[in-house]
Amino acid sequence: MHDSTAAMALVSVGLVDDNNFYEWEVMIIGEGGFFRARLSFPEEFPLQPPKMKFLTQMWHPNIYQDGTVCISILHPPGEDQYGYEDSGERWLPIHTVESILLSVISLLSSEKPNTDSPANVDAAKEVRENFDAYKKRVRRLVRRSAEEAYD
Repeated sequence: MHDSTAAMALVSVGLVDDNNFYEWEVMIIGEGGFFRARLSFPEEFPLQPPKMKFLTQMWHPNIYQDGTVCISILHPPGEDQYGYEDSGERWLPIHTVESILLSVISLLSSEKPNTDSPANVDAAKEVRENFDAYKKRVRRLVRRSAEEAYD
């Protein structure tokens, strides 16, 4: 979701259903695209993190093919069994919806995505081996998201 302009996004958040406080819908508007997502909160919130999943098709090393976002602050508290992240980078009950969304917007607007421990190995490989092709694919998906927003 990056281009050469400064990263600026508008965010809309609301309940999916007024009777369910655990499911929130999110719309991130920025960089020319409209990115729909879902935040799902566990009953143990705020002790455990919510999960975030994009409903809009995404191509990013830190977003699984099914749209699930993979960032440190959405990982359960405690030590990382693989040693990639410090426990202070993982979920803490002081995090808010705002801090989650700011982290996701930062992830999406980064000029060159982090490929160290990718959720989407194919996207990470493309970033490393053919960054121009990666950017072209992302631009195509951004355009599609904008078209779908008006359908």
